[in-house]
Amino acid sequence: MTSPRQSPPYSLPLALTLGEPAGIGPEITLKAWLARKSEALPVFFAIGPVALYRQLADALGLDVPVQAISDPSEAASGFDNALPVLAIELDAGVESGKLAPANARAVMRSIDMACDFALGGRAGGLVTNPIHKRALYEAGLQVPGHTEYLAARTGGQTPVMMLSCPGLRVVPVTVHEPLARVPALLTAAVIVEKGLILGHALRRDLGIARPRIAVAGLNPHAGEEGHIGREEIDIIAPAIEAIRREGFDVSGPLPPDTMFHAGARARYDAALCMYHDQALIPLKTIDFERGVNTTLGLPVVRTSPDHGTALDIAGRGIAHPGSLIEALKLAAEIARNRAAA
Repeated sequence: MTSPRQSPPYSLPLALTLGEPAGIGPEITLKAWLARKSEALPVFFAIGPVALYRQLADALGLDVPVQAISDPSEAASGFDNALPVLAIELDAGVESGKLAPANARAVMRSIDMACDFALGGRAGGLVTNPIHKRALYEAGLQVPGHTEYLAARTGGQTPVMMLSCPGLRVVPVTVHEPLARVPALLTAAVIVEKGLILGHALRRDLGIARPRIAVAGLNPHAGEEGHIGREEIDIIAPAIEAIRREGFDVSGPLPPDTMFHAGARARYDAALCMYHDQALIPLKTIDFERGVNTTLGLPVVRTSPDHGTALDIAGRGIAHPGSLIEALKLAAEIARNRAAA
């Protein structure tokens, strides 16, 4: 069944997870559906409680009809007229901005269902609304995060987190680690592994035939030839040579303070960074409201808005849907490229 919004060979709807029900996920889901025509969005369906979306739409004055569906195949036919929602039940009521750990299992059930639909060829991919890990922990669920959870659920691949916005793609080699531990965690093998996953994803998922990868140094001025640290000489440069031998156009190690201005960004397709903030600060500075988190290296397509649950503004009608809109667009693009390949 091919939606009129999509061109073959891509024809499957995207599965959008519930996320933290007390956060802004339900609100930006409603607003994304409202933007479906102006943004030329692909067909998607939400997995969550039908009543929650209906009640929130009424409370916020959003003209979003909600249509309950029982299978992903039903999403496309009515998408122009109503938000399709594949119903799951919550274990507790929802009050915007206030966590209810009793709902944690429904949050995880939504993720599991979306993942299984994608694995089974019933959804083109999954787009995950933000979760609140403390609520999951308090419910007894040890989930380090979407990225690690989905990697384990889909076969244990090495997951690579790519953040993107219009004009920049970045991959941090180390992610949620204390800065003091980063030098010890950096090895040539780790940089090569993530660099190759990035390079192959740029080709397969984004259709870039000859991807250009810029690699950041760790130290100020990329170590200044060993005068401000030797990681660039001993670890990063050998890793770059290994990635280059696999046929990729790789430059670096580059001084991190000069590689993110507009002219520098025009010379590469993605930047491989050494730690979390080195990658995310420039991206969120360039375009905070349209950042997307994509998990590379999985057998399924997965994107997510690059922001949290925003409990402080939940239910107030002021949440910006831009990041979710971009996540939906990118998931559809990757799904189309994978299908074409």
